[in-house]
Amino acid sequence: MTLSRRKAFHRFAAFLAASPLARAQRDIPYTPDRLPALEDMVNVFEFEPLCKYRIPKQNYDFIAGGVDNEWTLRRNRDAFDRILLRPRMLVDTSKLDLSLTLYGEKIGMPILIAPTAGHQLAHTDGELATARAAAAAKTIICLSNNSSYPMEKVAESSPGPKWWQLYPREDVEANKERVLRAADAGYKTIVVTVDAPYNSHRERLLHNRLRAQVPSGGAAPRRRRTDQAPHPYRLEPTLVASLDWSFIEKVRSWVKIPVLVKGVLTPEDAELCLRHGASGMVVSNHGGRYMEYAPATIEVLPEIISAVGGKMPVLVDSGFRRGTDILKALAMGATAVLVGRPPLWGLGAYGQPGVERVLQLLETELALAMGLCGKPDLKSVDSSLLLVDKRG
Repeated sequence: MTLSRRKAFHRFAAFLAASPLARAQRDIPYTPDRLPALEDMVNVFEFEPLCKYRIPKQNYDFIAGGVDNEWTLRRNRDAFDRILLRPRMLVDTSKLDLSLTLYGEKIGMPILIAPTAGHQLAHTDGELATARAAAAAKTIICLSNNSSYPMEKVAESSPGPKWWQLYPREDVEANKERVLRAADAGYKTIVVTVDAPYNSHRERLLHNRLRAQVPSGGAAPRRRRTDQAPHPYRLEPTLVASLDWSFIEKVRSWVKIPVLVKGVLTPEDAELCLRHGASGMVVSNHGGRYMEYAPATIEVLPEIISAVGGKMPVLVDSGFRRGTDILKALAMGATAVLVGRPPLWGLGAYGQPGVERVLQLLETELALAMGLCGKPDLKSVDSSLLLVDKRG
């Protein structure tokens, strides 16, 4: 029997996704005349090998890699398999609604694009294409502090709400200047990343002989202080290493828009977010890129939700690849989910249409999971959906 190219691709992709080869990140054997069409992609995992094929190795390693031996990177995915869904039958789900209002902005689905650096590493259009894709999907892009393009140019590139992420670096006044620039450019929310007091030990970058956390060409270079003595333990500190929770209050005093804290992994820090006036938080382990042996975010999300007690929105990222992953987080009480690597895979594989397709697939999978579980809208999604598999 002769297989069509489409059928052969799907058979091999299904085999790869279900086999140990996926962990080894083996490649689907692409050639310039043997590439799948965009409409043939049926889940977000299928974008990664094509992205890897199409962009330089060091760029792919920056996008894909985690810290040390990448245990946390793997844990982020493995943890979802220990959580089961309890569907309810004979519920009218004929009119599904995934929309929500977040900080005064109505968006089409609880799936946002997480802040990730240097989108030009994946495609020359970079964040301009990603922002346009977010607008097309009626959702929000959170632009990275380390964007390839100036924040103003990205803000002007497309309609729709946008957030801006701050890595506190250099000095306090420089951070204030950037936060005010973001607010003036129309960004609706500031997201302060707090889990990076030191540059991490990313072995893929080191093997590629790259010392910078963002490879050359991926983002505008940051100014480096030259008046500091070498660190006694050969570490590379950032400004976060010298900050405390009062910094969140300072950022709040600079602007009148919401300020979120990104990088929370414990209920103790969730309570501190409340105490210091944050408008919300992102439960995040930075996609496994900073602290090795950090827990998967889906593992700690319930206790953080409990600590907050409904007093602020709680968002979550790190490892989300399926609509069922997103539904599990929503059932635990998360307001929305951010995805980082999948949009970059789509961008590297097909440009803006690839990002749009990734968001579309996740939206469709979430809608299907909600419909099959008897949950017609986000308000109906609650913890009764969940069953933890203790055998895992």
